[in-house]
Amino acid sequence: MLKFILIAVAAILLTIGLVKLVDKYIPSKFKPVLQIALWALIAFLGYQTYMSIYTPILFNQEKNRRYAKVIKNLIDIRDSQLAYKQVNGKFTDNFDELVKFVETGKYTIIQRRDAQVLDVEATRRFGGVETYKDIVIVDTLGYVPVKDSLFKNSTRYKTMMNVPVGKEGEKFQLQAGFIKQNDLNIPVFEASVKKEVILFDQDRDMIIQENQVVSVDGVNGDALKVGSMTEVNTNGNWPKTYGSNE
Repeated sequence: MLKFILIAVAAILLTIGLVKLVDKYIPSKFKPVLQIALWALIAFLGYQTYMSIYTPILFNQEKNRRYAKVIKNLIDIRDSQLAYKQVNGKFTDNFDELVKFVETGKYTIIQRRDAQVLDVEATRRFGGVETYKDIVIVDTLGYVPVKDSLFKNSTRYKTMMNVPVGKEGEKFQLQAGFIKQNDLNIPVFEASVKKEVILFDQDRDMIIQENQVVSVDGVNGDALKVGSMTEVNTNGNWPKTYGSNE
């Protein structure tokens, strides 16, 4: 971009020089046409220089606005998935199932307390001397609806699968499964949407640059996502300037 700006500025200066040369050396009858053409060229180059600076500013403003809306949905999806896993022991790759769970699912409220009970076997081994052992007793205190806990009076969970900005009618990709770690099958999930979907109507060159971002204060890669299908991770891939990603 800087290279283009320098070229454009050089061209403007050269054109202004040509205008002065025309004024000094070209016969009077040819001057009006040439001067109009050269001033039109200056105006065009000036506009192009201005837009080369202003286009990235507008793009970044619109990108940030759209990313913020997408991230809100991704956070809702993650919260719903974590609740689903807490109850079912795994994640789901089906939005209909996830929405139904939010509407009907319940958290179990439990209370753990320490207690001592007679250890029958140890008592027998010690010839009848009463021996006690420590145990943990889990009491079920009640149940809390998932919907009330996560969304209170909002119904936004019903549309959390829809990409809220960008290309109309698009939905987030949702994957779920297991990965093996230390001989254990650990549940994982990933929800994502391509940047091209979010920014589909923006400047094409800007989108290509955005897909190649590698930065601590940018969204790396070609998609916004939360979770991972290759590692145990439920974080989002956006920087904290957009809000918490954990």
